Amino acid sequence: MRWSILGAVAVAAALSGGAISDAQAQARPPAGLNSMLLDVQEEPGRVPSPDEEQLDPTFRRQPVYFRTNEPPGTIIIHTDERFLYLVLGDNRAMRYGIGVGRDGFQWSGLQKVSRKAEWPDWTPPAEMIQRQPYLPRFMAGGPGNPMGAAALYLGQTVYRIHGTNQPQTIGYAVSSGCFRLVNSDVADLYSRVPVGTKVIIRQTPAL
Repeated sequence: MRWSILGAVAVAAALSGGAISDAQAQARPPAGLNSMLLDVQEEPGRVPSPDEEQLDPTFRRQPVYFRTNEPPGTIIIHTDERFLYLVLGDNRAMRYGIGVGRDGFQWSGLQKVSRKAEWPDWTPPAEMIQRQPYLPRFMAGGPGNPMGAAALYLGQTVYRIHGTNQPQTIGYAVSSGCFRLVNSDVADLYSRVPVGTKVIIRQTPAL
C-alpha cells in the first residue's frame, strides 16, 4: 500500500490550527546547540502518536525574519542551529526544526534537490547496517518507515532531507548525515519545493 502525503499535510494543518500568521514571525535564536547530542538507534516500524509529533515551540515551523542575498525558494540549512530555512523573500523565511548528523557525520556544501519522493522506501546503507545489524535490508514506505512522509534527495549524494518516525530526535545531532523533519513539516516543505531547488548546507566550525 502506498500512503498519500496529503494525509501528513492534513495532520499538519490540524495540529497547527491553520496558516501561521506574520505576527508570529521572530528573529532566529543564536547558535549554541552543538552539545545537543542524542544516542538513539533507528526504530523501523515505530509509528509516533500525534502528541509525540508536537515539537518544543523553539522547533515548530514558523515564518521568521531572515536576511540573505539568496533568491526566494532557496533552502538554507544551519547545522549548528538545528534549523532549515526556506527563503520567502523580503527578509523572511519559513523555518523548520531539524535533526542533523551526529559527531563525525556533519557536513557542509552546495547541493540541489535532484528528486522527490512521497513515503519513500528505505534501504539502509551497508555502513549503517554494520553499526546496527538488526536493521532490515529493505523497508517499504509507510508511517513506520524511518524515512517518513517524504524525501528530498540532495544531488548525487547519499544524503536527503526527509521525515522521521522519531520526532523526539528533532533538535538533536543523531543521524548519519541526513536532515530530519517531523512528517507534517516535511510534507509542508515537499509541497513548496520543486526538483532543482538550490540547497546550501552551513556548519559553523568548532574552535
